[in-house]
Amino acid sequence: MRPRTGRAAAESPATRVAVRVAVRVAVRSGVAGAVAVAAHTAVNALLLRAPGPSAPVRERVSVILPVRDEATRVRTCVTALLGSRHVPDLEVLVYDDRSSDGTGAVLRELAARDSRLRLLTGPEPGAGWLGKPHACARAARHATGSVLVFVDADVTVAPHGLARAAGLLRSTGLDLVSPYPRQVAVTAAERLVQPLLQWSWLALLPLRAAERSARPSLTAANGQFLCVDAAAYARAGGHAAVRDAVLDDLALLRAVKRSGGRGVVADGTELAVTWMYDGWPALRDGYAKSLWAAGGSPAASAGQLALLGWIFVGPAVAAARGSRAGLVGCLAGLVSRAIAARRTGGRCWPDAVAHPLSVCLLGHLTVLSWWRRGRGTARWKGRPLRPAAAQPAPAAQPEPAGQPEPGEPPEQPCVGSGAWRRSWWSERVSAGSRPRPGSPPPGTGSPSARPPTVPAGSSAGTNATATGSTPGHPC
Repeated sequence: MRPRTGRAAAESPATRVAVRVAVRVAVRSGVAGAVAVAAHTAVNALLLRAPGPSAPVRERVSVILPVRDEATRVRTCVTALLGSRHVPDLEVLVYDDRSSDGTGAVLRELAARDSRLRLLTGPEPGAGWLGKPHACARAARHATGSVLVFVDADVTVAPHGLARAAGLLRSTGLDLVSPYPRQVAVTAAERLVQPLLQWSWLALLPLRAAERSARPSLTAANGQFLCVDAAAYARAGGHAAVRDAVLDDLALLRAVKRSGGRGVVADGTELAVTWMYDGWPALRDGYAKSLWAAGGSPAASAGQLALLGWIFVGPAVAAARGSRAGLVGCLAGLVSRAIAARRTGGRCWPDAVAHPLSVCLLGHLTVLSWWRRGRGTARWKGRPLRPAAAQPAPAAQPEPAGQPEPGEPPEQPCVGSGAWRRSWWSERVSAGSRPRPGSPPPGTGSPSARPPTVPAGSSAGTNATATGSTPGHPC
């Protein structure tokens, strides 16, 4: 008898049995992984560093805010920062990175009313620099505080946010803490993708080991709200050490670790809130610009996606085909997602049920990110995301505060004595009002909203009603 080949061999009983065994093993191992991740998420939820009660900060705090074309959001952000409590010695350094809308006009108006606000400007990023690291580095040169806080324009800090973040930094003895803001998600696309930010590190990163380890893989941070000791920042080389990093927050924490420091992500749910992207187009472009950097290489990204698909998508598919083991794995993924949402102020239901779909959408965005990276079409804020000619980072040397770089225009401090007035929303927050989970606080505004035409010297299109608005307590 001749051996069967081709389709006949593929349909042989032995082959079918082997395929069923392989599928069963893959599903059950994926289920075991999902259960382990759910248990790890629960442990991390208990171990997550959280800030203590607000207390007066007895040192100077310098807040650094890089902005570029943020006329619709910068008023809310800066007003909230200037309304911080228990920070008697505060300076806010805003670096206007050559905005083309009314951002500068809004900032000059605010600076004229409060001498703690300083507006800085400068040239385009030089060779080897990306926009945000360049803006942060130039602003940090003028900071005089022993605590540096880096904030993004889409973040609204609570009145006690700065004080509690600085207190967490000092009470833990760490060199850098990254209090993760509460992420607002409104549309379907946002609710599918945004919760993966907090879930990824809360479910997959061993937090206590990450504090002690210098390994780059054990790193999580969020540049939207990042608090660092000024001396540790200087030892690490500052943002000059991460000048070409798309994910400059992760790169900065890794630089701090390389210089002998320690740092970790922390719970910032009650300290700040952010609405990153409004709808699918903005979300797609935002993630497509950086997901390639999260993997490091196409092979690494493919491996990460394969692992997530094996643990969270495979059991869900098996459950849909009637597998009881697959149902257990699917429920474990739901529990992991729900724990992360509960711990970080997000929606637990029904969003957690769509976790397998969220993982698939993450895969699509990662592939898109690498595709744009390969074609050289990745851009952000009108600039390409590839520095012109990367140069080696200089040795870390602290520089005198306030000394501009050669060719840099002097900063433009705008001093005023206008009193800052708290809005009705801030008073509601201090009284303990609780908005719905996942909803933006009043005054936050749509992050992708832009006025149709904004003259360069006008503040038109700014959110004038946002004065003093702050995030509420998350659910």
